Amino acid sequence: MLSRIDLRGSALPGPRELAQLLPRAGTDIDSVLSVVRPICEDVRLRGAEAVREITARLDGVDVPHLAVPQAALDEALATVDPAVRAALVEAIARVRKVHADQRRTDVTTDVVPGGMVTERWVPVRRVGLYVPGGLAPLLSSVVMNVVPAQLAGVESIAVASPPQRDNGGLPDPGVLAACALLGVTEVYAVGGAQAIAVFGYGAGPCQPVDMVTGPGNVYTTAAKRLLRGLIGIDSEAGPTEVAVLADDTADAGHVAADLISQAEHDPLAGAVLVTTSEQLADDVVDLLPGLVAATKHTERITTALGGSQSGIVLVEDLETGLAVVDAYAAEHLEIQTRDAREVAMRVRNAGAVFVGPWAPVSLGDYCAGSNHVLPTGGCARHSSGLSVQSFLRGIHLIEYDEQALADVAGHIDALAGAEDLPAHAAAVRARQRR
Repeated sequence: MLSRIDLRGSALPGPRELAQLLPRAGTDIDSVLSVVRPICEDVRLRGAEAVREITARLDGVDVPHLAVPQAALDEALATVDPAVRAALVEAIARVRKVHADQRRTDVTTDVVPGGMVTERWVPVRRVGLYVPGGLAPLLSSVVMNVVPAQLAGVESIAVASPPQRDNGGLPDPGVLAACALLGVTEVYAVGGAQAIAVFGYGAGPCQPVDMVTGPGNVYTTAAKRLLRGLIGIDSEAGPTEVAVLADDTADAGHVAADLISQAEHDPLAGAVLVTTSEQLADDVVDLLPGLVAATKHTERITTALGGSQSGIVLVEDLETGLAVVDAYAAEHLEIQTRDAREVAMRVRNAGAVFVGPWAPVSLGDYCAGSNHVLPTGGCARHSSGLSVQSFLRGIHLIEYDEQALADVAGHIDALAGAEDLPAHAAAVRARQRR
């Protein structure tokens, strides 16, 4: 079910070359831009009318009104399973606790006497948060998107999620209940590329937003790429992925269960075990068929684990294993080794790191307090997961008095001359002609 790559006994290539050797789901966003572009353009030109027609054509649902009525939000919260409601309340509390500590404060630096620079952190005014509803309605993503936006101080928050035929053309009831719990009253029954276009251009009652966040399929991601610049985006999310770095102390049952749990998301999901123990690899492979057969989404999981995006990588030692997982830069990385925390602290590239046997990825998906909107496809080499900071912009305030400007005028003159921009220097000299 899982292919193997044996890197023992050979010199590792450089990080880029190594990354190309490792299993990874391929997502060709460019290939669907030709499909997404006319959808977005139609929404731009015809607004809500276009959204209704596109939704009927692609989703098979007629949605005469984009906005979800407040009564539907109230009903979803009133009728949600009490256990689900309690779980949402707990998840919200934990995510708020972690994310509250992320909020930066304004800082003023006295550069010289009479000259100072203040860095203000200002929230985006209005955001659109996308919540997928395809193979799995991700009500937990409502929490992960809304809480950091609220803590950042975003004043206007809209949520879009695909309409469900089984729910009368409304988004999933759990998604609506989560919105209601968080006090989000502006919710739209629209999914896919057309949802991103609604946020970007505005349509019907939805006014344009400044930023869009949240995961989605390749069409959603392509729309985010297409509209980037008009709107800010969090990332171009690809298929979800997990890597597990393990030695001979790891429990094969834990490892197998965690690989399966991530493969459950999508047939394109990636699940990679990097281990120093051939015995562990054999044990995991032996366990997988029975465990997969016992799950609800057997076909989906089998496809993911059997695809080129999943596999086992055998390494000589943990040092090599760390090099491999850094080259892979997983969205989720589990460390199941001796001295797991010490090993985890040496990881450079990962969206989130789960330390030891009692911190599976599922914990982070729901109730760890961390955020599960994370960089995929190796983007953890340069990007972070969603946080309060994602919704804040740093703005510098520069304040100099007359003497402080005069003291640095000569340096400005020299640098402006070196760049052949004499008007820059002249703008300073104009203030000295008194």
